[in-house]
Amino acid sequence: MMVEEAQGPDIPVTILTGFLGAGKTTLVNRILKENHNYKIAVIENEFGKENIDTDLIVSEHKEQIISMNNGCVCCTIRGDLSRVLTNLRHQRDRGEIDFDYVVIETSGVANPGPVAQTFFMDDAVAPFFRLDGVVTVVDAKYGSDALDKEAAARDQVGFADRILLSKCDVASPEEVEKITARLRAMNARAPIRRVDMGNCPVDEVLNIAGFNMNDVLDVDPAFFSDAHHHHHHNDDIHTFVFDSDRPFDPQKLDRYIMSLASVYGPDLLRYKGVLYMTGTDMRVVFQGVHMLAVSDVLGPWGDRKRESRLVFIGRNLPEEAIRRGLETCLA
Repeated sequence: MMVEEAQGPDIPVTILTGFLGAGKTTLVNRILKENHNYKIAVIENEFGKENIDTDLIVSEHKEQIISMNNGCVCCTIRGDLSRVLTNLRHQRDRGEIDFDYVVIETSGVANPGPVAQTFFMDDAVAPFFRLDGVVTVVDAKYGSDALDKEAAARDQVGFADRILLSKCDVASPEEVEKITARLRAMNARAPIRRVDMGNCPVDEVLNIAGFNMNDVLDVDPAFFSDAHHHHHHNDDIHTFVFDSDRPFDPQKLDRYIMSLASVYGPDLLRYKGVLYMTGTDMRVVFQGVHMLAVSDVLGPWGDRKRESRLVFIGRNLPEEAIRRGLETCLA
């Protein structure tokens, strides 16, 4: 009996999210109509009247468009997402369709967390599809109102690897500056880019390596300035950073992160760390989504300064208690 060698996750996936009316569909249509080297399959979770003109795009651009109109990605469509991705892969293997990238446009009221977890936890998905990043579109004019009223809009910002600020052309400079500062306080690790009328280079959305297990741990420097760091106390989602030049005890830290995820998992949106550990000359990196955390060993420290930095983005997290807990894990 022949044993087939396991295939690596060779198909990158971008989750494109944003609250109702932020401009996701405009952006998707623009990306699909641009000249680029990708063959993109779009999985659209349609919620409301906006819809991609599938006939136009399929006939003119040979993109494979899969529309799912049966509810919210984050809660009712988990199994269907797995099935649709598997069907897409089988069709590609049979030569019936051709694509090399998948974009999932979530419903405007969806929390992208459970969608992201599918790519790590679903055995039918994880070996074949690689989550590249979560890109969130925010309306510069009316986005603050959505953030005030809708938990899903705040979750979408917290999960983002990149934030695209739309409708800056109809917002005042003061409105743009205010929402930019607010977004930075909520999620300090996501670069913020302006994308009026969906005008956005494709490399701002695709292949951004948001989920790579690397030591890139960018935090917007403006986040640490007095102007932004402690503003917007009313937002339940915020970023905090833990730094230390003392090494961690690996066993203590492992137990603590596991207990943290078990207690606060639903409220831990994204977290990542580059770690200085006792007993090894190697850099260790870990990242997590909700209760799911994974780690890897990178190359040696070499001439780099040995220090740990951890970034947490979550909802109503007890920052000071977590800091004290992390300090107890230091050697």
